[in-house]
Amino acid sequence: MKATGIVRRIDDLGRIVVPKEIRRTLRIREGDPLEIFTDREGEIILKKYSPIGELGQFAGEYAESLAQTTGYLVLVTDCDHVIAASGSGKKEFEEKPVSRQLEEAISERKNYQASAGDAEFMKVTLDDAGEYTEQAFSTIICEGDAIGAVIICNKDEKKKMNDTEGKLAAAAASFLGRQMEQ
Repeated sequence: MKATGIVRRIDDLGRIVVPKEIRRTLRIREGDPLEIFTDREGEIILKKYSPIGELGQFAGEYAESLAQTTGYLVLVTDCDHVIAASGSGKKEFEEKPVSRQLEEAISERKNYQASAGDAEFMKVTLDDAGEYTEQAFSTIICEGDAIGAVIICNKDEKKKMNDTEGKLAAAAASFLGRQMEQ
């Protein structure tokens, strides 16, 4: 754990203020849910809650199956990080923070298929090297809330994506959203 040097007092209602600098760094916005943990040393740990993170292992297995079937890189994200990656190049994306563009696409509940150079084509993570030339994107919706995305990426210019990959991403997003509802 890293000390920030910031000290806050608890008010008479038991509340504390998380400093703006920390909220900005950790991308915590007003209304975001936080999970509360305690440890044996009496420390309280706040962690940004990710509903789809609960499906991490399941999402990883689903991504693995989809990657093996299609031969493409498959990513499952929540609104902040890549929570599952499978296929060639997965190490470049695992647990990385998503790009601002991707965050906006999720909040706008977009579903699309695009090639590099298209207006909708975007970097997936903040440090995405841009090696991929095509992507199919579908937002995961659970109980009316956009909670993440399924992205299928292709970097093989000889092998072109078609409508099937867009439909697979949409089916995976729908399935994961329904799993969250149970």
